[in-house]
Formats: sequence, structure tokens, C-alpha cells
Amino acid sequence: MNLENIRNFSIIAHIDHGKSTLADRMLEVTNTIEARKMRAQVLDKMELEQERGITIKMQPVRMNHKVDGKEYVLNLIDTPGHIDFSYEVSRALKAVEGSILLVDSTQGVQAQTFTTLGMAQKSGLKIIPVLSKIDSPLARVEEVKTEVAMLLGVSEESIMCVSGKTGEGVPELLRRVIEEVPPPKELIPHTDGFRALVFDFEYSNHKGVIVYVRVIDGEITKNNYLKFHGADERFISLEVGTFSPDPVAKEKLSAGEIGYIVTGIKKPGVASVGDTVTFDKKELPPLEGYMLPSPVVWASLYPEGQDDFDELKAALSKLKLSDSSLTYEEESSGALGRGFRCGFLGMLHLEIVSERIRREFNLSLVVTTPSITYKVRYKNGKEEMIYSPHNFPNDGETTQVLEPWVLVKIISPTEYIGAIMQLLFEHEGEAKEIENFGDRSSLAVEMPLRELMRNFFDNLKSTSSGYASISYEIAEDRPADVTRLDILVADEPILAFCRVISRRRAEEEAEKAVEKLHKILPRQMFEMKIQGKALGRILSSATIKAFRKDVTQHMYGGDITRKMKLREKQKKGKKKMAGMGKVNIPQDVFLKMMKSGDN
Repeated sequence: MNLENIRNFSIIAHIDHGKSTLADRMLEVTNTIEARKMRAQVLDKMELEQERGITIKMQPVRMNHKVDGKEYVLNLIDTPGHIDFSYEVSRALKAVEGSILLVDSTQGVQAQTFTTLGMAQKSGLKIIPVLSKIDSPLARVEEVKTEVAMLLGVSEESIMCVSGKTGEGVPELLRRVIEEVPPPKELIPHTDGFRALVFDFEYSNHKGVIVYVRVIDGEITKNNYLKFHGADERFISLEVGTFSPDPVAKEKLSAGEIGYIVTGIKKPGVASVGDTVTFDKKELPPLEGYMLPSPVVWASLYPEGQDDFDELKAALSKLKLSDSSLTYEEESSGALGRGFRCGFLGMLHLEIVSERIRREFNLSLVVTTPSITYKVRYKNGKEEMIYSPHNFPNDGETTQVLEPWVLVKIISPTEYIGAIMQLLFEHEGEAKEIENFGDRSSLAVEMPLRELMRNFFDNLKSTSSGYASISYEIAEDRPADVTRLDILVADEPILAFCRVISRRRAEEEAEKAVEKLHKILPRQMFEMKIQGKALGRILSSATIKAFRKDVTQHMYGGDITRKMKLREKQKKGKKKMAGMGKVNIPQDVFLKMMKSGDN
């Protein structure tokens, strides 16, 4: 394949700005997919992606397109838009030479537009600015053109307009991709070696690990002897091919192309994104890989029944093969048994992973309250990283607690800025900079990551009537004024309900948690006390009355003392049960407690 005829590019944008719909129209225009087989979000293959209308996994596809009598190969990588999946975007950008920056003409520039644009510029990619949804009656084409032109420092005439729904402007956009995105180049020209960057992988029960690669130098065929440079693992290429969008086997993959290699490896932990695939005997120097993703949120996953522990372990292992940003390690809890402490890139990532486990592996889970990482310095000089709230030390045991802060960018209509500032105050946020463009404002904010995870996204959407958008990046650690909130049921602490909270809101949080649990916890055969404990004392308490059976209903008349004796006996029995009985907390109670809100 002639490198001059190849173009590798991605589509980047804020969530819901029309990336997948535009990709659909490109597949139609290039006749990559027959019209009768076409459906919405054709590159979103997961059931959850189809249901939610969002892209979770990046997906490469190869398109053949003729312009001015010349045949070109267009390798497109569709990327997610949600902030939790920025790591997917960063990997995709390493495999291409150009990006289409898509901006919704009804919404304009949003927070994640800045984030993805910054990633593309840092990678040195050619940026093609494009406005989507121009067919919408709510489109503000000229206004948004001005915003994008100011953002990129380009003329408004250079900004293209397309409709992913009708296909308007798509052929012209493909022509511009061919004209402006530079063709790929070999780093080591005319080599008899081979080198490719692993930017993603998946697992097949029949074929083992399948790595998605961008070939940098040389070429590869079936039955070549290869190795993973980083893992130092050798294998044979059982099959090579490209995506159209389904895998299509090819005779070879050459420099500049994007495709896959079937490795046949069936043990976990061998393949990793950012690794270099090279010939076993003629190995070339490794390529610059990726920074490892750092978990933002931690939560523990436990099987509802301990008999399912091994199945949960297998499920996480298989998910790890298709989600390189997921981290986990085994842990145990007295109340919940054996489970796994898992690291996620955000709350949506946690939600997606737990939902995939339930659907794909048919497992019922208990998910603990999400937490962040704290660095704790004890009075004896020892330092420790705390990942789980129930391991957070008691008051008086530490000299300092450090927590991560985040740099947040919020874009909102100017009319909501006052309400957003009040929201920032409630979440310990510090507004550092405000910029106005048109009828909207951009806020640069610093705040604790802990507060960002405390329903800030939902509260921001509510405060701004859904118009505000947000992106963030992790900053440095700062001193934290926090404490552990324990929830006790029948004098027993329930580890799954434990969380780390701000000291200034300790009483408020304790009351809310106790009140919520009081509403949803079923009554038992004995009286139960629910308590919220923090700062070394009980801050909130409530009692759930026991079921009461009328033990005298079978008696008709007679001496009143007989009924009194029976009731006294019942009372003693309940007291004994309260001392010996174990509270049964159903699965749905755990789930309801993890959900935000009071209901």
C-alpha cells in the first residue's frame, strides 16, 4: 500500500455532539456498509452503547474512497465524548495524523471540546473544524462559527458545516480530510523489520488476545514470529486484517495501516496498550507508549453470594482484556465477605463496568460507596495511602490527611453563573478565572476531587437547567479536613455504607444517611437501631420498630393475667432475639444507598 494514499484520522468532540452519527454517514458515502445493513450508531457495538446512545469504546474502521479518479484508504477511529473515557481518546490520537473537531451548532463550544482539542494539539495532529447538526431548527451556525474561529485562531470560512442526519457536507468533508491530513510516514524507511503500536485489544474465547495496532514500520503477514516488546512474550500471528467495520482478514498489514493481529495468547496480563509489536528475531527499538491511566474513583465490588466469588474474579479478568483503564485487587470484608477493590476513571466508568458484569456475566453485585485516594500521615511518622473508606483512621490518630484536587472547566450560559457560584461554595470550589464569549461564560475552578464526586455533575445540570458542561483534570494533593462516617445497624457497623466526608458537614451527612436507610431498610422480627457515627460520637439515630404479632388473638375471654403472661413472654423473646439476631440487609438496600439523592 502506497503511504501517499492513506489517511488516518479520528473524530473528537464533546459528548452528544454527533460523532457516531457523522461516522455512520461516512460509512454510507464511501459504501463501506451496504444501505440495507445500515443502522444508527453502527460503530457502537456494545448493547450499553446502543441503549444509552453514547460511545464507550473507540472503534476503528477502514473506508475506501475515490476522489478525482484516485483511490484512497481512510482509517477512521470513532472516539467517546464523555470525560470518563478521555483515556480512550488519548490512545486513539496516538494512532492517527489528523482529527475532525466536531462542534454541535445548537450548543456551541463545550467543556470537553477544550479537553479533546488540547489532547489533539499536544499530539501535533492536523485539526479540521466542523459544525454538526446544521439541519436542526435550533442551529446557531454563524454564532458557533465565531466561537470555533476564536478558539482555534482560524478564519470562519475554514470551518465546515455538515449534517450527520442528512449527509449534507459529508462528501466535501472527506475530500478535505484527503487534502489536509498528512499521509503517514515510516520512521525507519525501507526496513526489513516490523514495528507496530498497540492502541487497544480484545479477547476472544476462540482466538485469544486480538491486538489493535497502527503499523509504524515494515509489514506483517500471517504466521510471522512476533513478540511484545514490553511483556517480552513471543507469539505467532495467526491472522492479520482490518476493520470494515467488522474484522476482515488480509494477506498483510503494511506501514501506515490500522488493523488487528490475532495472537492466540489466552493468558491475561500479556497484552497492554502502548506496547510495541515487533519481529522476534529482527526486533526494532520500542515505540513511545502511553502513560498509564490513574484511577480517579475507587469502589469495592462484592458478589451477592460468596459462591460467586470465582465467577466475579473471572468476569473482572475478562473485562480487563477489553478495558485497560480498569484496575482491581482482591480484598475481604467481615460483613460482605471476599470481593475486589476496583479503580475507575469516573462515576460513569464505575456504572458501566458494574452494569456490564451484571449483564454479560449474569452476576448480582454489592457496590460500596465510591471513594477517592487519601494520603494519611500518622502521629508515629508512618504514611499510608487509603483507598477504602472503612480503612480510614479514627480521629486523633493522624497529623495530616492529603486529598487530590482537580482543575475544573465549566462552560455555561452567563445567566446561570450566579447560581453556579453558589453551588461551588457548597462544594468547596474556588473560582479562579471567568471568561465571557457571546452569551456564555467559561469558569476555571479548583476544588477537591471528593466534592466533584459528591453529585456535583447532577447538581450542576440541575442548577443550569442542563445547559452547563464540565471537564476536569487531576491536580496536586492538598490538606483535607475530613472524617469517617460510620453507619451502624443494631450496633454493628456496615462497611459498605462507610464513607469519608467533610467535617463541617458531618452532622448533616449523618442525618441524611440515617434517614435514607430508615426509609428503605425492611423491618425485622426485633427492634433495630440505626446510627450515624463520626467525630468520635453518635450524630444521628433512628429506630425501626419490630414486626408485632398478636399472641393473644387465639384466646377468647378468660383471665387478663393469662394474656399479660403471653405478652411478657413475647417481650423477653424479642429482647433475646435483639441480642442474638442478625440483621438481614437485602441487595436492593445496598443499591439504593449507593444512588445519589434522598429517595
